[in-house]
Amino acid sequence: DANRLESLFIELEFGRLLEEIRRQSGTETAPELELETKGEYRTVTSEADLKDVVKQIRKVGVVAVDTETTGINPHTASLVGICLSWAEMTGVYIPVAHTADGSENADLDMVRSLLDPLLSDPKIKWIAHHAKYDTLILEGAGFKLAPFAFDTMLASYILDPSSRHGLDAVTLELCNHHMIPITSIIGKGKKQISFADVPVEKATGYAAEDADFTLRIFHILKDRVKEAKLEKLLYEVEQPLVPVLAKMEAAGVTLDVDLLAQQSSTMADRLVDITHDIETLAGHSFNINSTKQLQQVLFEELGLPTKGKTTKGTGYSTNQTVLEELAELHDLPKKVLEYRELSKLKSTYIDALPLLVDEHSRVHTSFNQTIAATGRLSSVDPNLQNIPIRTETGRQIRKAFVPRGSEFCILAADYSQIELRILADISGDKELRAAFANDEDVHRRTAAAVYDVEADDVTPEMRSVAKTANFAIIYGVSAFGLSQQTELSVPEARKFIETYFERYPQVKTYMDDSIKQARENGFVTTLLGRRRFLPEIMSDHRQRREFAERMAINTPIQGSAADLIKVAMINIHARMSDMKSLMILQVHDELVFDAHKDELSDLQALVRQEMEHAFKLDVPIKVDMGHGDNWLEAK
Repeated sequence: DANRLESLFIELEFGRLLEEIRRQSGTETAPELELETKGEYRTVTSEADLKDVVKQIRKVGVVAVDTETTGINPHTASLVGICLSWAEMTGVYIPVAHTADGSENADLDMVRSLLDPLLSDPKIKWIAHHAKYDTLILEGAGFKLAPFAFDTMLASYILDPSSRHGLDAVTLELCNHHMIPITSIIGKGKKQISFADVPVEKATGYAAEDADFTLRIFHILKDRVKEAKLEKLLYEVEQPLVPVLAKMEAAGVTLDVDLLAQQSSTMADRLVDITHDIETLAGHSFNINSTKQLQQVLFEELGLPTKGKTTKGTGYSTNQTVLEELAELHDLPKKVLEYRELSKLKSTYIDALPLLVDEHSRVHTSFNQTIAATGRLSSVDPNLQNIPIRTETGRQIRKAFVPRGSEFCILAADYSQIELRILADISGDKELRAAFANDEDVHRRTAAAVYDVEADDVTPEMRSVAKTANFAIIYGVSAFGLSQQTELSVPEARKFIETYFERYPQVKTYMDDSIKQARENGFVTTLLGRRRFLPEIMSDHRQRREFAERMAINTPIQGSAADLIKVAMINIHARMSDMKSLMILQVHDELVFDAHKDELSDLQALVRQEMEHAFKLDVPIKVDMGHGDNWLEAK
């Protein structure tokens, strides 16, 4: 039954299978020929025609905006054209920088003069799919914009963070319409061209369609957001965060490229020495990066135990967990771990980051709001949230993150144990709340409670186990999992967890209630109502079900922490509008600033106030703060 199967594939977002079933059933139609959904799209290049478009938009008061550019990175791409739609089945494309033979462009100055009064008018609601990108591109091209009214990508995200949020995917789901693929316009692989090289007449249908369907899905999503009671999360958190992130991205982070070059040289020498040590221990030279050759050395020549772990198609595993276990038996796997760490740091950060800086030695990351299902921000191109901090070598990389001038310093502000504080708030556990209310060392208190000793008698080893357990409990750790992270045996870990829940009974109640809520509702929520759907919690597959149960416990905590810092960022940004200082980075529970030295004291007070009072918990929120000549010193 092709119709039923097609409906199922749409529901399950099986795009390729959907195309296949349409091909086989003879119902597939090229996107540009789908007359039932194809709009009236035209090119606008003259001043008279654009004036008429502006007049029509002012009548309705709503316009979907999309930009066509030379690339996907908003910090390096340039504007090629602007798409507008103010009524369904209608769209115009305004080309401004096409270079293909015979292409007619509108004069950019003329376009700005007519669109600026429109898009900067707060009475006109302009909407977009990924408004941050379009904002950066348009402002980079000299346009003046009022805050956008609705971002369809963010709306899709908060409604179901686990689904796909690209315009193509959302349009297919909501409108059962296949968008014209970009590859049919610019090609792919080695033959791919810039959008600027596409003839205007070919670009118009593709470009105007984007604006048209952004408008169509806007009308659907705004009602769904209201029905789901997620308006506050969208309009007061996610959308106001967009201009904050845009400014952070545009500001960038300054790198000491010379220091990174020195670190690269030093690390290359260390890798040579480690390679020599590994080959000496093996008795011969071999390719350390070759899984097959490493397997032969470890398991055949040295006779080390395989731990029973295999990798499909490549034999016994040589992953980090296996090497860490083997390192207790022989120095060679220990050296291989060191080699891998240094190689990854060198290639991923030390050698890669200098290639991404601009003429001011600044690197501009892109912050994503629609990737992590918990609501956390992520960072790409490059990822600056994964700069290592746990190892000394990794920490040294942070030395290269420096202020933008001698009159500035780096200020870092980090939430202290925020997820445990949120756990105390959500669970209502009296013991855990009391620890934070009295500003106690919560890990020492946990150790004292579980080991049944006085706080003064807690050893560093006891505190270390308690610290690991405190954070692992948030992730629904099992006895086996806790034993893997500590020196405890599985029976000891099981006893530790049992005693932990005896001391903190309301934490156990919270965990059980979260799993129950996920089973009954299909989702869990954060303090601000952010949802995460967990269909796997009903799975017959034990590992999938247990993973969903852990997410049911962790998401309300981690997601609430994400909401907290987002609200803090919005409020801090508003109060920094007249300052020379800049907010430049967000790394999970930490904010990093380029602080002007004359403003340092005021900025510290401002940041502390807004981070600690972003929203009220029944336990005190604490922020650790430091400053210095680089990011490492500020920590």
